[in-house]
Amino acid sequence: MSTPAIPKHLAVIMDGNGRWAQRRRRPRIIGHRAGARAVATCIDFCLERGIGALTLFAFSSENWGRPDDEVGGLMKLFVHVLDREIAELHRRGVRMRFIGDRERFSAAIRERMQSAEALTAGNARLALNIAASYGGRQDIAHAARALAEDVAAGRLAPADIDEAAVAARVALADLPPPDLLVRTGGDQRISNFLLWQLAYAELWFTDTLWPDLDAATLQRALDDFSGRERRFGLTGG
Repeated sequence: MSTPAIPKHLAVIMDGNGRWAQRRRRPRIIGHRAGARAVATCIDFCLERGIGALTLFAFSSENWGRPDDEVGGLMKLFVHVLDREIAELHRRGVRMRFIGDRERFSAAIRERMQSAEALTAGNARLALNIAASYGGRQDIAHAARALAEDVAAGRLAPADIDEAAVAARVALADLPPPDLLVRTGGDQRISNFLLWQLAYAELWFTDTLWPDLDAATLQRALDDFSGRERRFGLTGG
């Protein structure tokens, strides 16, 4: 009997915090706070199952357009979680990294990001990547700009720009690409998340709202993933 396949890299779109709060007639920020607990559930699950990389879509580049009170509440929550959780994550062997345009965050949050990354840089049990102020198109545009700068400086010939060259310059280039994407909340789209990196990922959607996520839901995603035949554009066996 073969061992069930385990994804090397799990990507997650954490959707449904606002609706979770609305159904309880509570402010949206209450849903975001509840969602922070689901993040811990997801991290625990990956550590227990031996999944080597986890990338969470925490805050998109488009989310800055939300109401000021919601964005402000999210930023306070971001600071609180970083201050409270980073020592425990470090103890458990988690390496934390942030991807996205961090210049839009306050100096205090940027300092906490850098501190968390520096503290956990040597850890290897789980690569935890937080996509914050991130967009997939933005990511590809940054890669294109880096390639253009290399060409302008004479370090690269235009003819040498291929898929591998682009892949080396997008976020998370040092990790295997996500092989499973999970999205909670019922919507079935990838919402400008890791557009380059998800080219051959298996997609799994659930109506479960993010704050209601539990290990059983994640296990259903893994069971479904294990039963799929991944062909990467080739024919099946």
